[in-house]
Amino acid sequence: MSVAQTVAEILKRQEVKATFFLSNEKTFRGDFALDDSWKAYWQARAKEGQHFGSHTYDHTYFVKDGPKGEVFVKAQFGPKAGMTMLYNEAMMCKEIRKVDLRFEELTGQPLQKIWRAPGGKTSPNLIRMGDMCGYQHFGWAPTGFLGDELNSDKYPNSVLLEKASREIKDGDITMAHLGIWSRKDPWAPAVLEQLIINLKDRGFCFGVLPKIHKNSPNQSK
Repeated sequence: MSVAQTVAEILKRQEVKATFFLSNEKTFRGDFALDDSWKAYWQARAKEGQHFGSHTYDHTYFVKDGPKGEVFVKAQFGPKAGMTMLYNEAMMCKEIRKVDLRFEELTGQPLQKIWRAPGGKTSPNLIRMGDMCGYQHFGWAPTGFLGDELNSDKYPNSVLLEKASREIKDGDITMAHLGIWSRKDPWAPAVLEQLIINLKDRGFCFGVLPKIHKNSPNQSK
């Protein structure tokens, strides 16, 4: 969440709506992204008409499929952080839906019925679990990975900006974060606004999920 306010200001200035996939991750303040301390931030984004989906409550990574239709997962946060656990459909549904319930507590409105698996790690079985729970999974296009998780010495912001500005295609879903602990030079303050401007110059407009354009890429990753 270290660049969350910067992202919000850029989106507002450029009149662009985005889809935020939420997880209760630790923030630079030492609190968590779905704590009451972030209530005003999420209320403001909701008022702007942004869209919101689940990123699993504890940022829970898919590890592999289980032997009987379950999935092995590993949470990054929460009381079981770092433990590999076997989740059935009901348990996975609870992990996805918990974000929805918490977001409605914070803002008075539910999420869109969409989710994104942490790290983009999925299997057909995991996607099926989300579908059965009522949440459609959205990945991102290969060229839509904007690189803000990469090492900033090897992948400086200027290179990432040029690559995305050149390679993003019509219908691509792009993906970036509201802050990355491991990147020395933050991506969003240097890249986001100029990337939006460059894409507008190429004739692009911007949409929110779950709207799917006719030429959208395969959503599962």
